[in-house]
This record gives sequence, structure tokens and C-alpha cells, in this order.
Amino acid sequence: MKPLLFVRADGSETFGIAPAAIADAGGATVIWDAIGGEPPPSLETVSGVVLFGSAFNVEHADEQAFIHAIRELTLDALDRRVPYLGICFGAQVLAWSLDKAIEKAPVREVGYVPIRPTSVASADPLLGHYADGDMVFQWHMDTFVLPEGATLLAAGDDVTNQAYRLNDTTWATQFHFEIDRREMNLWIDETDDIEATWGKGAAAIRAEADRYQAAHEVKGAEVFRRFVAIAREGA
Repeated sequence: MKPLLFVRADGSETFGIAPAAIADAGGATVIWDAIGGEPPPSLETVSGVVLFGSAFNVEHADEQAFIHAIRELTLDALDRRVPYLGICFGAQVLAWSLDKAIEKAPVREVGYVPIRPTSVASADPLLGHYADGDMVFQWHMDTFVLPEGATLLAAGDDVTNQAYRLNDTTWATQFHFEIDRREMNLWIDETDDIEATWGKGAAAIRAEADRYQAAHEVKGAEVFRRFVAIAREGA
């Protein structure tokens, strides 16, 4: 099995639980430092793509050339039917690459919020293990219009589009199932006046993590285990 490609779209990206979870599932990884200006790799050398989050939004594409480079790689993965998994920014880039609008969400979500899997979600090979009310980690101000032909897999109480699938090789989640406590603390520490900007303070987010992070990581690791299996099957 060829390695999975991690796309770094933020200078502070640590990939959270992803490296260990994929290694535990028998997979290997390589990193494309897109935000650092590295040229994109050939998708012939990888068995799948995971696009992580970013402090930038797609509205910054004209001033951040790496976003256009990521869009081209995303479209290439779709054309080649290379397994693809977009997380937060990755979910928005996927929709934007297919010419769907990226808009300001009705609320800024940060911290842990419940998701509501749709009626078809239980049969999904990647995200079917999520249950109604599972708490997932969020950090976003934008949302997206679902691409044509997409299947909505999970909704939110405040922001509807939380997870979707295209065909049988492409998935995206608005929520950060990959986050670990170290990365969460890094994001908090790098954010000035977090409560004023996001409507929730650092202490409140960390208190939520005390309650929900352990179960959150179990669910997230299972996503990566399943993604490795999907990539291996398509290899």
C-alpha cells in the first residue's frame, strides 16, 4: 500500500491523532507542506489524500497561492478517484473546488458541539460509527453549499452541513475529528482574545475537553482506521 498524503494548510498544523492512528492501522504517511510553498506531489505516489484545516479561508485564495494549488490537487484526486478526506478547511475546499459557495456560518462554532447523523449515515463505510449527539470539536466561521450529488451524512443544530460523501471515494467533515489535546491547546494559545472573537473562552473550551476529548479521540481514530482500509482496498 502506498502512503497516505497529509496536506498541511496551516503553519501550526500538528495533525493531531492522525499519524499514530494511521500507523496503528498499518498505514504510512507523507506530508505535502502546501502552505510552505512545496510543489504538489504526483498522486500516483499515494493511496489517499487527507486535507487538514487552515487559519485561512477560501476567500483568501487570491492572496494565498497555496489554496489554488490545493484546489488543483483536490480536482486531480476526484478525477483519479483517489480516496480523499477533507477536514474543516478541507471540506470547504472540496465544495469550492466544485464551484459551490462558501459562506459565513450563522454562528461561529468553537469547542465541542453535538452532531446529528442522517438516516443514511449508519451504512457509511467511513463515518457510520457516529451516533446522534456525539460531541465533536469545531473551530470555524464559514460553511459551504453541498456539491451536486453529495450525500449529507451529519448535520448540526446550528450549522447544518457537518459531513458529506461524494461517490465512494470522497468524504469531508466540518468538524475536527483529528484534534488532540496538544493541538487544541496550541490553537487556543495562539488566538488573541479568544472569547471576544469566538464567543467562548479558553477555560470553557478546556473544560469541555475534560468531558469529551477521550471519546472524541476514539471516534476520530476509527475514522482514520477506516480510511486506511478504504485506501488499501483501492490500491
